[in-house]
Amino acid sequence: MNVLVVGSGGREHALCWQLAASPLLGALWCAPGNAGIEREATCVPLDPMDFDGLVSFCRDHAIDFVVVGPEAPLCAGLVDRLEADGIAAFGPRKAAARIEGSKGFMKDLCARHSVPTAAYRRAASLADAEAFIAEQGAPVVVKADGLAAGKGVVLARTEEEALRAARAALEGAFGEAGTELVIEEMMAGEEASYFALVDGETVLPLETAQDHKAVGDGDTGPNTGGMGAYSPAPTMTPALCEEARTRIVEPLVRALAAEGTPYTGVFYAGLMLTAEGPKLLEVNVRFGDPECQVLLPRLRSDLLAALLAAHDGELRDFDLRWRDQAALCVVLATSGYPGAYRKGSAVRGIDAAEALGDVTVFHAGTARGDDGIVAAGGRVLGVTALGASVAAAQRLAYDAVERIDWPEGFCRRDIGWRAA
Repeated sequence: MNVLVVGSGGREHALCWQLAASPLLGALWCAPGNAGIEREATCVPLDPMDFDGLVSFCRDHAIDFVVVGPEAPLCAGLVDRLEADGIAAFGPRKAAARIEGSKGFMKDLCARHSVPTAAYRRAASLADAEAFIAEQGAPVVVKADGLAAGKGVVLARTEEEALRAARAALEGAFGEAGTELVIEEMMAGEEASYFALVDGETVLPLETAQDHKAVGDGDTGPNTGGMGAYSPAPTMTPALCEEARTRIVEPLVRALAAEGTPYTGVFYAGLMLTAEGPKLLEVNVRFGDPECQVLLPRLRSDLLAALLAAHDGELRDFDLRWRDQAALCVVLATSGYPGAYRKGSAVRGIDAAEALGDVTVFHAGTARGDDGIVAAGGRVLGVTALGASVAAAQRLAYDAVERIDWPEGFCRRDIGWRAA
């Protein structure tokens, strides 16, 4: 069958890399892709938000199945549009994708169905924000309600800091995403992630993973889209995974179905492991990035068959097989990220890194320049290694990083420290 992957990041490279190995695959395309995805798929210069262009491409190239990677087109209704034109697509429809697209919607859904999460208040004005901040006290979390590329959350240690964050968001710091806020208590504990495929009813767990959001070693500095990840995550014990499934994910999947918006796709629950048990921080409606880059190298099963089973409502009788090896991904980013940075610097040594064996370099923000690969984004490469343990994968990943010649880049040097 002919497949189109939508997106251009490291997650989409990992998806294309895994899909390319499927015996079910005919032709593989990616829109718009990047310089690394070119090795796995034919890249086409289409914007993920160009719904008309994507539909026309699918018709012209007899695309049988579309896999949507990023959250923005999912929340804007790309799956609805494709399927209205008779094109099968993997991912939630717009109404169900609101569980990521609106943090207030997600919190209200939790409240209606008794899903454990932090105490919160929605605020559409500074006066509303001030009232709840004064009532809750510090520390407190201020979140832009909509999609803000991972940058719309402020962990405020004082009430003054919380008020500044609320004012900045409401005055346009995050565009339309910040026209409404969610303000919630700051929970204590360790963050973890739970991943599953969902077909509208059945929840099929994936392996565990944990990422590193902060830009600096020791989890210091501002949050980013993710500076690395590893799998499995020892903190997510079988008992905690079962609790997350039965108390959080399955109740939300049932709730969405009962409210007429059944959920199909990847369900990514960001959790806080508190003294009272796991509580929901956020929901993402797609594979995490860079978590996808450590989950898929461990997957033995045919990814395309699994995604089709989710789309077709057949997960109840589906099973997944996983490698025993651990995986760890180190993200190489352009100096200055997550702030201002320059594009266009040459990136060399990728082949040398992969020559180590059990190493795959996934491209995120790359492009093809006159002299080879150049940096075209903030997060540029995800250097992923397999090993007998997280510590072994960590050593190999950093050995591979040392082979990459890119003076303008940087990485964290402690990815996987909790597990290793």
